[in-house]
Amino acid sequence: MIDEVPLLDLSRFDAGEAPRAKFLEELAAAARDVGFFYLTGHGIAPSLQRDLLGLARRFFALPEADKLAVEMVNSAHFRGYNRVAFERTRGQPDWREQIDIGAERPALERAAGSPAWTRLQGPNQWPAALPQLRPVIERWQGAAMAVLIRVLRSLALVLGQPADALEPLYRDEPHHLVKLLRYPGRDLTGADQGVGAHKDSELLTLLLQDEQRGLQVQIEERWMDVPPRPGTFVVNIGEQLELASDGFLRATVHRVVTPPAGAERLSAAFFMGARLDATVPLLALPPALAARARGPESDPHNPLIRAVGENYLKGRIRSHPDVTRRHHADLL
Repeated sequence: MIDEVPLLDLSRFDAGEAPRAKFLEELAAAARDVGFFYLTGHGIAPSLQRDLLGLARRFFALPEADKLAVEMVNSAHFRGYNRVAFERTRGQPDWREQIDIGAERPALERAAGSPAWTRLQGPNQWPAALPQLRPVIERWQGAAMAVLIRVLRSLALVLGQPADALEPLYRDEPHHLVKLLRYPGRDLTGADQGVGAHKDSELLTLLLQDEQRGLQVQIEERWMDVPPRPGTFVVNIGEQLELASDGFLRATVHRVVTPPAGAERLSAAFFMGARLDATVPLLALPPALAARARGPESDPHNPLIRAVGENYLKGRIRSHPDVTRRHHADLL
């Protein structure tokens, strides 16, 4: 029985042939059997982690008017701030506030016949009341991307592929998203849904937690805690890797439980996805691995789509109906 999330040391990938082989063996087991693992040896400076969570705390402490100045409903690209209970998971409101910040790119021209997903690309909303946030977020985006590219190269080897086999999915302009998240204590709500049970739709997620517990993963039909561990990030497999590996790698259902009364939980998540114009391939696994592939799971209410942009837009429409009504009513 699996009773805890594994701990992996990424530095062993570059420590010689024997340490690399052992690391890949442990990565294969963690990514297939759990779908989550703690990561150390990542090389991201503790000072950047402190700055990131410190600025997240300062952002959420701003007056409401300053946060609403960058409210997501103002952005056709689903960027910006959401008040508590304004995002939904499986139709139910999530008891958290957050700000979503993606790759800083110009909006694409919406010409006749353009795919609907092209609306997702565009500029962020940066809070004027906290100008220090942008440079730290941009440093975090670069550092997190570098770590997850190393993990993706490792996972390609785990799948019996060349290390760069997944590179066409993320080369040049991969889709990525930062979420700064605050979960208020349960004294303000009777429910325990910080964020409801779900899978992440991207390739990989890198999560920085503060000291407050709350993250849980569904393993062997039970919920298992993923408590904060100093010096580590939590990494989890996304649905794009599940599709590419025919279910050999499995995106795991997870949730966050609302903190107890009088407490709050802060976290920073970096979601690394494939390019919006990409189609997730089905990799040709070696026979021994293919025999252990379980096929991708698909919720009949939320079917998986290999067309990356289409799949991602579907999720944003479902999670943010207010943005959709204002900017994309033609898609309803």
